[in-house]
Amino acid sequence: MTSLQTPAEPTPAERFAAARDRASRPRLSAFRAGLRFDLDPFQIAACASLEDGNSVLVAAPTGAGKTLIAEFAIYLAMKQSTKKVFYTAPMKALSNQKFQELVAEYGADEVGLLTGDTNVNPQARIVVMTTEVLRNMLYADSDLLTNLAFVVLDEVHFLADRFRGAVWEEVIIHLPQNVRMVSLSATVSNAEEFGDWLQAVRGETDVIVSEERPVPLEQHVLVKSKMLDLFDSAGAAGTHRVNPELVRLAQGAGRGVSVRQDGRHGGNRGRAQPPRSTFEPGRMDRAEIVRLLGGKHLLPAIFFIFSRVGCDQAVNQVLRAGVRLTDAAERAEIRAIVDERCRTLLDEDLGVLGYFEWLDGLERGVAAHHAGMLPAFKEVVEELFQKKLVKAVFATETLALGINMPARTVVLDKLEKFNGEARVPITPGEYTQLTGRAGRRGIDVEGHSVIQWAAGLDPQTVASLASRRTYPLNSSFKPTYNMAVNLIDQFGRDRTRTVLESSFAQFQADRAVVDMARAVRQQEASLTGFAASMVCHLGDFTEYSAIRRRLTEVERETLTGETGARAAKERRQRELASLRKRLRAHPCHNCPERESHARWAQRWWKLRRETDALTKQITTRTGAVARVFDRVTEVLLGYGYLLEDHAGAVTLSESGLILRRIYADRDLLVAESLRRGLWNDLDPAGLAAMACALVFEPRREEGLIDERYLPRGPFRAALHDTQELWSRLDDLEREHQLPGSNPLAVGLSLAMWKWARDGSLIDVLDEAEMAAGDFVRWTKQTIDLLDQLSVVADAPVGVTARIALDAIRRGIVAYSSFA
Repeated sequence: MTSLQTPAEPTPAERFAAARDRASRPRLSAFRAGLRFDLDPFQIAACASLEDGNSVLVAAPTGAGKTLIAEFAIYLAMKQSTKKVFYTAPMKALSNQKFQELVAEYGADEVGLLTGDTNVNPQARIVVMTTEVLRNMLYADSDLLTNLAFVVLDEVHFLADRFRGAVWEEVIIHLPQNVRMVSLSATVSNAEEFGDWLQAVRGETDVIVSEERPVPLEQHVLVKSKMLDLFDSAGAAGTHRVNPELVRLAQGAGRGVSVRQDGRHGGNRGRAQPPRSTFEPGRMDRAEIVRLLGGKHLLPAIFFIFSRVGCDQAVNQVLRAGVRLTDAAERAEIRAIVDERCRTLLDEDLGVLGYFEWLDGLERGVAAHHAGMLPAFKEVVEELFQKKLVKAVFATETLALGINMPARTVVLDKLEKFNGEARVPITPGEYTQLTGRAGRRGIDVEGHSVIQWAAGLDPQTVASLASRRTYPLNSSFKPTYNMAVNLIDQFGRDRTRTVLESSFAQFQADRAVVDMARAVRQQEASLTGFAASMVCHLGDFTEYSAIRRRLTEVERETLTGETGARAAKERRQRELASLRKRLRAHPCHNCPERESHARWAQRWWKLRRETDALTKQITTRTGAVARVFDRVTEVLLGYGYLLEDHAGAVTLSESGLILRRIYADRDLLVAESLRRGLWNDLDPAGLAAMACALVFEPRREEGLIDERYLPRGPFRAALHDTQELWSRLDDLEREHQLPGSNPLAVGLSLAMWKWARDGSLIDVLDEAEMAAGDFVRWTKQTIDLLDQLSVVADAPVGVTARIALDAIRRGIVAYSSFA
């Protein structure tokens, strides 16, 4: 692994070596000559490795310039007449942005885009796509893979995502060995481990790590109207030397002012005290903070607020305060861009979408950015922010995931967020990702992060959070039904097990097994030492200590079980009497060093428990991925998607060939519903509503609907049959020790049914009780499933799916650019 820091002034020998490198790597020299600025050391190292014919894993902070390495891979491919490069991104929005950048660089003829619901110039030599699209192409052995030289895996740390991470591993494992990979990651603490795995499955792979931000980050805490440095001197983040003024403030807040039960104030007697339990410094409102940052020349800024409602409320608060961050010329430019981007929106939809309020905020330089917004609106906000026309954006953390929107300042409203179940502190990785937006390369001398003070804030904890720039990358890989049939079709059952054993999940498990086995060996040695220390010359002290332990357990059971049945009480009393008798009769009971031996015995039993638990973990981890695959295979054999001959060879049935082309979270449920004809009687609106029920994942406040209000007739019957089928499959999965799945979610089905029947946007959003952006996102998920059904399903479902696609791909759904 190469770890690179800021270099000192080069020596003559180093300059000579650099000249020699330029001569030996002419492609890199030509690429550097065409740039407006020279490459950083980590970029040079990565590009040199690519020109040498290797793959690379590059881990560096947000904004460090990792994508330049991907651009060099594209440059290398384009210097050869027929070679191609695929650029993958984890989200459609990132794919769209990269597509537009590459079109500007290489021209529309050379660049394509594939995002599932968008298909632009797929035969191009540079094709941008989501990772799922590439995975599907690999399983289908697509002709588009011909002459593929490089694959860029942008944001490869998404491999840890528990919902979609497995796709990255599938791509890495199944890419042809002659294809070189450019894996770009945030700084992760186990980059070397990940690189070792890439080396094992892909061949020569250089791991290049840089922890240097291209623009230094100054970190502050906003207390009332005063911005205090988090650290006591510049560059002290690595030493955790917290600003003493912040420490004093926290200690004063911690001492606070207590209120005694008799109503009198405690502490600081003789002075008036605030009538609350602890002192909390006042917090500035958002409008004041925007003005403060403007006065300090720290705009543009992104305010991260971990709530969509909070983002919208913040914008309204700033606008009500009369904040205006733009001049007349900027407002005219904003209006021109918005008119151009939104000209095809229907007039009757503008009010429903909050267009006029949104435009007012944009003209004043203020906007929100979150998943509930119409994708087209988010794209406009991104464009205006990049053009420095919007100066303050209030965003959820999704903005931190790779979209090119660097700011001078990032403001963190809080250091905790709701994770769907509870409010939890943000992780060091999340903090790094969020503050990575601060500091625009080539524009800012430094970036700034600002944390708003809140009661209970511990400066040392914040300093630790701000100083740890890395987080571990852990696999989320698990075999699915679709994966199983695709791999078995390609490799057969036995070889598939071998392929799955090469996953990063198993690699990490094996590494963990090695560490655990080492711990077991060390503990076994300690156990031997403990056993020697409790040897008694009168008898077997291990036996004696076992009697003592059991006696203690039964006495505890007796104390906690006083309300139990009489028979149980009597049984415990008999056992107690027997144990006490055995204890007194044992030779070791009269040993003068009995209690000393007993202390060693207690340590021995505790360590024995821990060692046994580790040994059990080793047993469960070894071959864990292959065991899950075996369980998946058994389910598929039971349902006839796989066929086993007398020799034990496994092949795909006709139904298995259909399942092979269904890439959905509920792949087996979809395939089985088609095979049983459960959806044959559905009309296009009914099929759209059914597809929506299969893909929709409601938030806590969404999806509550009385099924009596769902469409009657064939839809109601088909839904009942599909739910029954889901229940049987779920029971079967749990019998096979598989995780199962959530029940169908019909909360959006009625709205989707109305949309497919040409319902108006205002009625559909009212029915869905959902933001326009969310409705567009779920409709596109529905479109993706309907598109698959239109290809794999026989009549009548295949025909109905094609009609349903046209019925729901309209209005704001069709308008939403490439998002």
